[in-house]
Amino acid sequence: MAVLPIKLTKTNRDKLAQVLWVLNWISVVTGIILFSLGIFLKVEINKRQDLMAESQLQSVPNMLIAVGLIACVINFLGGKICYDCVDTNKFLRWKLVMLPYIICTFFFTLSVLVGALMCYSMHGQLEEALTLGLRDAMRYYKDTDTPGRCFLKRTVDQLQIQFQCCGNKGYRDWFQIQWVSNRYLDMSQREVVDRLRSNVEGKYLMDGVPFSCCNVNSPRPCIQYQITNNSAYFNYDYQTEELNLWMRGCRQALLDYYTNIMHSVGLTVLIIWLFELSVLTGVRYLQTSLENVLRQGDPESESDGWLLENSFVETARSNFNIIKHLGKFNQINISSNGDPNIDKPPTAHYGPDNVPPKPLPMAS
Repeated sequence: MAVLPIKLTKTNRDKLAQVLWVLNWISVVTGIILFSLGIFLKVEINKRQDLMAESQLQSVPNMLIAVGLIACVINFLGGKICYDCVDTNKFLRWKLVMLPYIICTFFFTLSVLVGALMCYSMHGQLEEALTLGLRDAMRYYKDTDTPGRCFLKRTVDQLQIQFQCCGNKGYRDWFQIQWVSNRYLDMSQREVVDRLRSNVEGKYLMDGVPFSCCNVNSPRPCIQYQITNNSAYFNYDYQTEELNLWMRGCRQALLDYYTNIMHSVGLTVLIIWLFELSVLTGVRYLQTSLENVLRQGDPESESDGWLLENSFVETARSNFNIIKHLGKFNQINISSNGDPNIDKPPTAHYGPDNVPPKPLPMAS
């Protein structure tokens, strides 16, 4: 029994072909949108690539770019096919092409769905990349005179100012690393030397943060050094008073930023997938109805169209049997002992008179 059968008259088939021609051209535009979304996402990730660890984050934009290009090609061809299908005679030139085209379009539509799901599923991977990347960027913050790292101070400062954040998880992350280069430390001061010697790794650690952590909306002058020392400032208690620093960590700020982008892109791709699926359904109905017209031999007659000629179970069983027997056409019958030549009689190759050669005399 056919799945979701419908009856189409000649007028309905012509209208369906015309509508699908328009929808395929709209699908070309959606392919351009997919390509543009992939480019946009790739640029956004590359903007802050120095703050992310090496990961597979580029797989999502790369897939969207590839799917967008394929969508333009497939839907351009689909528009040409649907335009010719208005005339039954022109359909004959596409008759053998339409089923492979529909199968390819089905897998393409499936890849669009996979791209949408990937946008929603990369939250954990993005969080790990940001955690490790920000940790390394903060560690190399002081290396302003080291080739390959001299730009990280400016990058981290711009990040904290733009996203109003501080540190990886929070401002206290700066307490655990040396973010001031030794070239700016006065080794003649005993306090500096004692602080260096008190650390096992010889690092200059302090309860301070870079200037970019300061909250510009705070009415009080920024307190960025000796943050945990209440006696260092007048009328100050860091445990009860709201600090004039950005309290949110940069990892969470970037994670929220990229998550919003991913969800927006994922929703757009999901809508495009539903649109492509509807176009594919219409093309399938058009193909089956036109093939039934050819069987009937009357181009003006009413014909049936369907998604599947048999039920889902019967179609799956039939395809499974086809795949199962694909490799059995050229098989060699092998006997039980595994030697295909075991039952063959030996072939004698004698001389021209079919006389066996005489044995050579043995040396005495």
